[in-house]
Amino acid sequence: MTGWDVADLAGPDGEDWRVPASELEARQNLLANILEEAGHGGALIQHPIDLYYFAGGRQNASLFIPAKGAGGSKEAGGNGPVLFVRRSLQRAQHEGGGTDCPHEVLAFPRMNQFAETLANRGVTAAPSLQFGEVPKTYSDRFVNAFSELGPCLDVTGLIHSQREIKSKWEQEQMDEAANIQLRMFEAVQAVGGAGVTELELVAAAEAVSRSEGFGGHIHMRRFPLSCDRGVIVAGRAGGIPSFFDSAVGGTGAHPLNGMGSGFTRIKANEPVLVDLVHAHRGYIVDMTRMFVAGSLDESWLNRLEDMVAVKDTVVDVLDRGGLCSEAWHEGFALAQELGHAAHLMGMEPDQSRFLGHSVGLQLDESPVVAAGFERPLPIGATMAIEPKVVHVEGSIGTEDTWIRDEEGMRPITADGLWPAITEW
Repeated sequence: MTGWDVADLAGPDGEDWRVPASELEARQNLLANILEEAGHGGALIQHPIDLYYFAGGRQNASLFIPAKGAGGSKEAGGNGPVLFVRRSLQRAQHEGGGTDCPHEVLAFPRMNQFAETLANRGVTAAPSLQFGEVPKTYSDRFVNAFSELGPCLDVTGLIHSQREIKSKWEQEQMDEAANIQLRMFEAVQAVGGAGVTELELVAAAEAVSRSEGFGGHIHMRRFPLSCDRGVIVAGRAGGIPSFFDSAVGGTGAHPLNGMGSGFTRIKANEPVLVDLVHAHRGYIVDMTRMFVAGSLDESWLNRLEDMVAVKDTVVDVLDRGGLCSEAWHEGFALAQELGHAAHLMGMEPDQSRFLGHSVGLQLDESPVVAAGFERPLPIGATMAIEPKVVHVEGSIGTEDTWIRDEEGMRPITADGLWPAITEW
């Protein structure tokens, strides 16, 4: 018996913020079909983000999903998906839908009994693992445990591909994230001005975000797996590169947090780039706008106008179903024609080579507007498009999150609802 109740696990004013059980079931069924088509016998999901996506929570657990018709599946007389939980079993059951949970929830077996546990459920082949997501020392334990069932394949790419296309429910979460994000920009507008530090502006935006349920983490696929979600850089701080593969680095607060906002104070008539990320129930939106205490001179305004033109070019290519690589080449060609090749997405030698990145439960999902992505943005996929130029004196650009639907590209974030530049 525990001293707590699952009724305590609620959103604001008692709202049920769980992923709907029907959503989880649809995702599990789709993965089972994908696994069958790709020749996998099943998958063991262990990455926290994917546990949330498929099982409704990120407990210390492993979710086994058999391929359609494979050993352990309901089509083959088995019990279907099962979540093996170390802790917390009670939370895992509740977060997976309670009595509507589409998968079984069981205690985690001993490692030397794991293969036997799966075999007793009708499984005849070792499950595929997320080799691209979990540390090798961790995955090796499971490879060894399943050796009697055969080799473990890699399922990382299949899961990434499935998550590219957002369901109606996922799109609704991103729409709500965008509504909250607008209030974050309003907070920046309200407190900003000459003499205010970058971190003070971030704090104002954070207060809105946290009060609306932001969980404190922006997740990424690429190591080191995290970033500063409030990148507000003023004047020359906007020209400082960082470890992070993005156009804008920033000073950060200290060397361990060496990107994003720091103690630089806003000065009159200098560009202030405000790049804010918000995640609602895990789903991310990304938006950038420019601010200034006073006014910007014509050279900065021309640069901003050019970046808006590059953004329009990228959106147009993706809107007509062009390849992501094509959007990169056309956007880069325009920036080059306009004289920005040496400053696009950073300054040499620290330039990033992309103009847009897909978003969802992670900030750096696929595909990317970059060379090598020889495919269109799928219908139902969501992408942040962010052309920026960086100079020693600062940085300037624009960014919105978009979805490609049946009619083409549609903005999720503010787009024209918030001006390209705001004066304090």
